[in-house]
Parts: sequence; C-alpha cells; structure tokens
Amino acid sequence: MEHITLLLAIVIVTALVFDFTNGFHDTANAMATTISTGALRPKTAVAMSAVLNLVGAFLSVEVAKTISGGIINEDGLRTEVIFAALVGAILWNLLTWLVGLPSSSSHALFGGLIGAAVMSAGWSSVNGGTVVTKVLLPALAAPIVAGLAALLATRLTYRISGKVRNDAQEKATAKGYRAGQIASAGLVSLAHGTNDAQKTMGIITLALVTGGVLHPGANPPVWVIVCAGTAIALGTYLGGWRIIRTMGSGLTDLRPPQGFAAQTSAATVILASSHLGFSLSTTQSCSGAVMGAGLGRQGGVVRWSTATRMFVAWGLTLPAAGLVGAGAELLTKQGTWGVVVVAVLLVAGSGAIWLVSRRKPVGHDDVAPADVGIEPAGVVTTAIAAVSPPPTAAQATAQNLMTTIPAPAGATQDPARPATV
Repeated sequence: MEHITLLLAIVIVTALVFDFTNGFHDTANAMATTISTGALRPKTAVAMSAVLNLVGAFLSVEVAKTISGGIINEDGLRTEVIFAALVGAILWNLLTWLVGLPSSSSHALFGGLIGAAVMSAGWSSVNGGTVVTKVLLPALAAPIVAGLAALLATRLTYRISGKVRNDAQEKATAKGYRAGQIASAGLVSLAHGTNDAQKTMGIITLALVTGGVLHPGANPPVWVIVCAGTAIALGTYLGGWRIIRTMGSGLTDLRPPQGFAAQTSAATVILASSHLGFSLSTTQSCSGAVMGAGLGRQGGVVRWSTATRMFVAWGLTLPAAGLVGAGAELLTKQGTWGVVVVAVLLVAGSGAIWLVSRRKPVGHDDVAPADVGIEPAGVVTTAIAAVSPPPTAAQATAQNLMTTIPAPAGATQDPARPATV
C-alpha cells in the first residue's frame, strides 16, 4: 500500500462510500418480507443481514474479477475514470433511495463505469461482449428465472401443506414458515454479501491496477476484501427503511409460505450467479422472486402498476448513471481543478439529498405492522387482511352486542364483570 497516491486513496474511499450506499439501498432485498410478516423485528433483521453480508464477502472473488478485468479495458485507463464512475453510481443510489425506489446498485455502478470510460477513451474501452453476456443478459434473465423458481416453489409448498384445514393448523404452519423465512433471509443476506460486496472489491482492484499498485488480472488483496465487506455491512445495518417500506407495501400480497419460497429462490439464483461470475442485480432477482411467489398462490395477484414503475427505473439506471459518470469524467479530464470540482459536487449533491430526506424521515417504526408480534402479515404491510381478514360489519356488530348486552335478570354472575351472550 506504500505506492498509493492521494488520488488513488480518494478513489478507494469513494468506492467504499458507494459500497456503504449499496448496503442500505439493498437491505430490502433480504429483509422486507421477513420484517413485514413479523418473522423478525426490524432492527434485529438488519443486524443479522449486516453480519451475513460481511461473511458473504469472503466466500468468492469471481464477480470482482469480472469487474476488475472484464467490463473495461485496463490498458491506458486513468484512475480519474473510476472516480467519475463512482460519482455517477453514488448519486443515482442516493436519489433512488430518497424516493424509496428499489433500483439496481449494480447497474448504477456499471452505468457509471461505462459512461466514464467512453467519455475518456471512446467505445473501444468497453468490452461489449462481456457487458452483454455478464451484465445485460443476466439482468434480463435474473428476474425471470427467480420468478419462475419462486412460482414453482410456492405451488409445491401449498401442495405439500394442502392438508391444513382450520385456523389453528394454519397459524401453526405460518409460524413454521416464519421460522423458515429467517433462515432463507439469512441466505439472501449471505448471497448479497457474496455478490454485491465483490463489485466494490472489483472497482478498488481496478483502481489499484490503473495506479500501478497491482498487475492486470490480479485478485483483490485481503485488505480490499475486508474493507469492502465491512462497508456494505455497515450500510446494511443502517437499514435503508425507505426502500424496505416500498418493497413491503405495493408489489404483491404474500403469506409466510410464499415469502419463504421467494427468498429461497432468490438466494439460489444469486449464489449460483456469483459462483459463475455473473454480476446480476440482487434487487431484480428478489423482486422477480416476490412477483413469482405472488402469482404462485391461487388467487394471488401482482400490482403491475408498482411493478411497471420498478421496470422503468431498472431501464433508466444504466443510462442515467452513465450520463452522470460521463459528465464527471469530462470535468476530471480538465486536470486537478476538475477532480476537485467533481468531489465538491459529489459532497454537495449527497448533502442536499440527505437534507431533503430529513423533511420526511423514515425509520424502523414506519416499516413494520403495528401488531407484528401477534398476527402474521404478508410482505405488504397493508395486506394483513389477506392473511387474517378483518371482521365484516355484521360480525363487528355482533361482537359489540356480546360485550354490551347485560345478562338476563336473576342470572348468577361475577358482579365485577359484565356478562356476555
């Protein structure tokens, strides 16, 4: 590390800031369902997710190698290009977090990197084949594969539990599935650390290669793995409550068996892709799995208006982050003063977004149903009625009568309590 220059150090710190935003931006992927069904309390859920993110960062480096030596040609690449790319990714992450939009942090990073590289050295600096096979195609396939897997898993789950006939059995079964959700949420968190922390490892490794500290094709050093894993874990522990609330309030109505199926399917897809070096979006995988699970239950629905907004955001992420990255790179090409201006704009933009978010803060108390410890709910907070429908007007009237009509004259009762009929 003795050869690291000031600019390279700034790039490394900026990469870790992106990793931190990635953590709180994507916490919802693992924990929105678990929190909404009451399987775990909000703070307990994010703490567990943070620890497993850190563990997952040490399981593989295949995705990091794809980023550091696959998407962009390393020859002649300037360190300033990576800095500009990170600026685009961070600002897009913060903007979508502000509006509670579960977009892809991965594609924000790729978009910023591609935009900055093209502005610096033209389209020849981008390995188009790698972008198509390991970024674009997985982006299209991940939600579909995860969705189909979750749909089939949900149908299988309901077929296995088809002998449940009464409310008592259903509650006991739901309790078991909520326990399963804890395990599957942990698996998603582990997969998230394995996949997403590696993206920052790859960016830092790429910066070290451009700075002459590492040779091209080198694996991430141990200190890079530790720093990236720690940064994403800290970001995850922060919570990202805005996006958790969005993921738990509009996409579909899930019961505990569906939540378990969705999380298990998403984790399987993410871990398999990480092993193969495909840098897919955990957001898209988890969202696809949730929609598949929603359709897997008889009578289940997907709120396509919400899904459409998510699809539009996914489509905008690469070009939007790319444009910001290209603009930042245009400034850094002007010399030291340009790098300073970009850094100032990054800090100012991030601060402005944070100040706007304080006008209507969202905390852990805003994402879980009020009776989270009593009655199981679906992934959508407003879908509690789908699991345990509220009483009809007639039933409510009857209940009120039972608690207010006194017993007939002459009946023996405890004078301290009103009788019911």
